[in-house]
Parts: sequence; structure tokens; C-alpha cells
Amino acid sequence: MRALEQIRQWPVRNAAAGVVVRGKGVVDSEGDTAKVFPLASVTKPLVAYGVLVAVEEGAVELDQPAGPPGSTVRHLLAHTSGLAFDTNEVLAKPGAKRIYSSAGFEVLADFVAAQTGIPFDRYLREAVFEPLGMNSSVLAGPAGHAGRSSVADLLRFATELLEPAVVSAELLSEASTVQFPDRNGVLPGYGSQRPNDWGLGFEIRDHKIPHWTGGANSPRTFGHFGQSGTFLWVDPDAGMACLALADENFGDWARVAWPPLSDAVIAEFG
Repeated sequence: MRALEQIRQWPVRNAAAGVVVRGKGVVDSEGDTAKVFPLASVTKPLVAYGVLVAVEEGAVELDQPAGPPGSTVRHLLAHTSGLAFDTNEVLAKPGAKRIYSSAGFEVLADFVAAQTGIPFDRYLREAVFEPLGMNSSVLAGPAGHAGRSSVADLLRFATELLEPAVVSAELLSEASTVQFPDRNGVLPGYGSQRPNDWGLGFEIRDHKIPHWTGGANSPRTFGHFGQSGTFLWVDPDAGMACLALADENFGDWARVAWPPLSDAVIAEFG
């Protein structure tokens, strides 16, 4: 059985789809790749990429103050600003802890909009979606979770993450490298992680157990998953990316289904 055929067995309401990418080529796909799904937190790496474009353009700087006192753009991207999950309450000093914060990404979007003079949804479209040909993608609300996209669009983003053209390879390497090492925290859906490693908008697999990727994924694997039943990972050591979108919210089914799928993909195409 092809690895992606596992998607057919997922207990979704109506639809699920996925794709595996190597370099600039799709090596396998499953389901309706044109169907648009809500991304939930898979929105965050897209938003982060828009922020990285703003860094490349000189509109903002990674170590520029943003968010709570003492926090920077880098802190916000790496979930170390101290902001709470869904409010602007400050729970810790910047850099002290890894506190996963959707609110922090809303602060980031507002900051980039203020620095560029362009509403962030429009900036993201012009900076990321249009250059990559992601014609069905949109940010339709808060920057932490309101993205909508298709597998066909996200494979273009995954290809960019494998061979960057919109941002420099050096900046993407920094974004996919651990920021503020040895910070502990909670990985939503998987509990306390020591350490809970993140890059700039991307979660880094490292040696986390349990985890939503597979045991065969390298520690350098980076990506994100969303509560709407979505995930995207890039494994630089394997030279491939895998993503899947579903219309069933994340839960026990995903904890059971996603790691074996990732392991099977690497076994088949690695």
C-alpha cells in the first residue's frame, strides 16, 4: 500500500488530502488537492514567512522591540515573548519560558502592518501567496489561526521551504534553527516538553516524545500542525516535505494516525 493511502482510513467527516514533495517535484498525492480547508495553526508558519519577507525587505528587524516590554520580533516568532495563549496577558519575562501564543502572532501581524503601512492580510498575500502562486490561500481573520488553503497551494509553500526563493537560504536556515535553546514549555496536544524547541514560527521536532511527526523523522524536522486536523512538516535530512489537510478536528485519531503516516512516507520515499 502507498503511504498516503492511509489517509483514506482517517475518520474524517467528508474529506482529507495530502501530498509528499521532494525538491521541486510532487512524488505522490492523495485526495482532492484543490479543496480549501481551514488551517488553524498551520496559519502560523505562513504568517511567520510573511514576517521573514518583511525582515528581508528591511521593514522590520528580528531583534527590534515588539510586543511586551523587553520582547522583540524574534521573541514573538519563537513563542518566548511571555504572552499568554489567546490574550495579551504577560505570564513571564521575555525569553524565560516557551509559552505557545496565538495572541503573539496577532501582535506580530499588527506590528508588521504598522511598520509597512499595509494591512497584514494584504501584505501576506503580496509577499508570500502571490509570489508562490498560492491562489486559493487567504488570511481571513486573526493571524494565529484564520488561514485557509489547499493542499495544492501548501505544496508550493513546502517546495519553497525545501528550496527557498522568496527569502534567502540563510534566513530560512535561521528560522528553522532552535531559538532560545533549552526553554521548556507545553506543546499543545502533547503536553510538557523539556526542552520545547522552536525556530522562528516553526516548531522543531528535535527529540520530543510524544510528537505528531514520526519516529523516522530527523531531529531537524520543522513545521506545524493545526487543531483543524492539518499538518505540514519539512525534513531537511530526508530532503522531503509532507502535508495533509482534513475536515476533522485534531484529537486522539490524529495522535494515532499521523506518526505512522510520516514513518511510512519516509520509508517509501526517503
